[in-house]
Amino acid sequence: MRIISGKFKSRRLKATPPPGIRPTSDKLRETLFNILGARVERAAFLDGCAGVGAVGIEAISRGAAFVHFVDQSRKACQMIRENLKSLEIEEGFKILEMELVRALRTVNVPFDIADVGPPYERVDLFDAVQDWFGSSQWLTDGGVLILEHSKRKVLPDSSGGVRKIRSLVQGDAALAFYSSLGEP
Repeated sequence: MRIISGKFKSRRLKATPPPGIRPTSDKLRETLFNILGARVERAAFLDGCAGVGAVGIEAISRGAAFVHFVDQSRKACQMIRENLKSLEIEEGFKILEMELVRALRTVNVPFDIADVGPPYERVDLFDAVQDWFGSSQWLTDGGVLILEHSKRKVLPDSSGGVRKIRSLVQGDAALAFYSSLGEP
């Protein structure tokens, strides 16, 4: 697993995730960041269900202002810490070792970009995340929520104040983009 672009381009990450964690593939991560483009710069970014932290570290590499990493696995959070340390990243992030919905209640910051990739079978988390961002002001104007899910799962076109503006499928994975205004 490597950083695709930005300050840490081509640097490798520790990528042997603990059991039950499915990292976003390099190819899907590259596609995601190609879509997001320059909007990552100076963004408040959420890497929810962060796993080894590759998505959030990619955001830091591309100039995100601050990244919240959230994962309930102690081993995953330790890998995130090790990856950040190996890149000598000492600021501009916070690691929350807790369940995602609890973390969302803890963080009192609206996000420009919220990327969440729950385990595919955790339908409850997909619903909770959509409800959270759809019923509150936790996305900035023009902010985007991205949900990584199985291509076999169809996510709703809208949830409260957010609507699906784009979908893409790559391999067995799919990305659903939601926004309150604008497009990514």
